[in-house]
Amino acid sequence: MPGRAAEVFTTFLRLGLVAFGGPFAHLGYFRRELVERRRWVTEDQFVQLMGLCQLLPGPASSQLGFSLGLVRAGWAGAVAAFAGFTLPAALLMFAFANLLPGLEPAAARVLVHGLKLVAVAVVADGTWRMFRQLCTDGPRIGIAVASAAAVVAFGNGWTQLAVVAAGALAGIAFCRVASVAAFEPPRLPYGHRTGVALFVLYLALLAALPVAARAFDGRIAVAAAFYHAGALVFGGGHVVLPLLQQTVVDPGWIPRDAFLAGYGAVQAVPGPMFSLAAYLGARLDGGLGGPAGALTALFAIMLPGLLLVTAVLPLWGALTARRGAVRAIAGVNAGVVGLLAAALYDPVWVSAVLSPLDAAVALAGFALLAARRASSLWVVAWCVLSTAARAWAG
Repeated sequence: MPGRAAEVFTTFLRLGLVAFGGPFAHLGYFRRELVERRRWVTEDQFVQLMGLCQLLPGPASSQLGFSLGLVRAGWAGAVAAFAGFTLPAALLMFAFANLLPGLEPAAARVLVHGLKLVAVAVVADGTWRMFRQLCTDGPRIGIAVASAAAVVAFGNGWTQLAVVAAGALAGIAFCRVASVAAFEPPRLPYGHRTGVALFVLYLALLAALPVAARAFDGRIAVAAAFYHAGALVFGGGHVVLPLLQQTVVDPGWIPRDAFLAGYGAVQAVPGPMFSLAAYLGARLDGGLGGPAGALTALFAIMLPGLLLVTAVLPLWGALTARRGAVRAIAGVNAGVVGLLAAALYDPVWVSAVLSPLDAAVALAGFALLAARRASSLWVVAWCVLSTAARAWAG
């Protein structure tokens, strides 16, 4: 049953307030709230949308949230989902840009470490549940294991794209499905012609903004630089950071130390990692920063990914009606499970679990999610407070 934009906004606002841990962790939050609890989409529809977002450049979790809002309440729902999920992180990063000189480094380190342990619990829970749901036979388990191994061995954005593509090919070759009807594509409020128009707009902006930047400079140059970063980065999350450094540090818009401080802070806030753009836009030199700079940078880096996913969605739905495509999707889904498993190891586990006590805290958080089905807020409170208590005791 269709929903209302207000319902979508409040749901995603809550997710934006608690979705710590980066894009892979966000998938776990989305699945728990929108598939298990609210049943806005089926498990199969969720993983179809997730697989598509993993294939495309841009911020995968923001694209997925935008798509889920679109399916639930049309274009107004898509905008509401994006605004609700992005707003908390963007406001926090903008505030950090203005409060950076007064932060206490020791307290910030404790907070970041506790939130990283939250990510361990959330990603582990999401990986386990999706593995049980999607890897139901030998070929799919094999695809998931091979995908995880490839990402761990060669971890970068292009490897993730190659893994998803290889999963599709392996699915066509090895996966068997009971019937095409097992995958019901979600309904969309538009058709193929609108999708083509959105794709043309995506390409037109990619070509025209750099030309306009050379002619007018100023905020047009900022928009062009951040649009380019959002349009061409595969893998999202941490993968965008080197490209953003090239975008804002090399031209001299932001000092390297200020950029690295923002990189550290964005890992301590919920919501999309692309919200780093709000911090970077606020810190731009030459009179380009402040609220206008933050809005320009954030909107420009998010826009290409949202245009691209909405352009491809109508075609994606048509493809799911074909048996070969269904097999490919089964392979993609298994590959995504492998991506989640690889992310659970690196960077989530590697960067967060530094001692046996860290492992125990993360395991307890996982147990709250997996066994007790506790709210994510309780897991956040447990991991952060236990980390703070150990720091004060030590």
